[in-house]
Amino acid sequence: MISAMDRRQLFRRCACSMLAAGLGSAWARYAEAATTSNEDSLPNTPAMKAQEVAPNCWYVEGLSALGSPANQNFISNAGFIVTSAGVVVIDALGSPALAERLIGEIKKITPKPITHVILTHYHADHVYGLQAFKAVGARIIAHQAGREYLYADTARLRLQASREDLAPWINEKTHLVEADEWISGPKELQVGDTKLMLQPVGPAHTPEDMAIYVPASKALYAGDLVFRNRIPFVGQADSRNWITSLDKLLQFDAVVVVPGHGPASREARKDMELTRDYLVYLRKTMGAAAQDMTPFDEAYKATDWSAFEHLPLFGAANRMNAYNTYLLMEHETP
Repeated sequence: MISAMDRRQLFRRCACSMLAAGLGSAWARYAEAATTSNEDSLPNTPAMKAQEVAPNCWYVEGLSALGSPANQNFISNAGFIVTSAGVVVIDALGSPALAERLIGEIKKITPKPITHVILTHYHADHVYGLQAFKAVGARIIAHQAGREYLYADTARLRLQASREDLAPWINEKTHLVEADEWISGPKELQVGDTKLMLQPVGPAHTPEDMAIYVPASKALYAGDLVFRNRIPFVGQADSRNWITSLDKLLQFDAVVVVPGHGPASREARKDMELTRDYLVYLRKTMGAAAQDMTPFDEAYKATDWSAFEHLPLFGAANRMNAYNTYLLMEHETP
């Protein structure tokens, strides 16, 4: 007779095999949906226009698509805060060319120098533009957990692949840039007349997640902890800590949130709660299925997704998110 532990281990191996077989097609559907919904409207050079979301707080909005040569890897947001002493940039976009264009957008608004770049996390679409900001003398600040990714084979191989997949925007001259200052806890940064609060909130989407809050404007730059107008990409994220991190963000008295992807939100609490509620629901439903050893396909079909199926990219991303959460919950279950 097979023990409960043996059955669970066997189930885990089967689940991992299912993951290997299923994620490829799921990711392909995600990519196809994300690209198809935008490819007809993409110009040769994707538009970039700075938008002011609160006094002295700006951002540029990336496309809701996967990175490609056609969009220069402009698939994430970046922000900037204009102070009396200079400009603080939040994230560096997904290619040096995009970063240079962002620098140009900033110059349209103010002649003040760019003094700092603060990273919300070290994912490629947020950091490949760092070298352009380094060239103009900006000081880079990031959470120290980002070092693990920066010096790992994962980052090296990702850059190698990007040089092929995103050429000519990512090429042999594109390189990873480390921070000038690594922080491990909350930090207040005073730049001229403006105070910024740097709040580590990982591990969640990544180990090094960090949010930036501007108290005077009540503006919160949340990075990829908040996805707006689309289903989040959960991937291999620690969804339990992600939920805890969103609870931390909800403690800020923010009136506007700039997410890592999608338009800025003036319904800050509502949008953060939507992301949190989605993660909670994934863990609840897939956790119950993993506990009962219900086959994933059966569990997925039996789950009521009506609260989220209206969101863009639901059809492409939700099954993959549920699958990853199912395996995560099976692993968490004693």
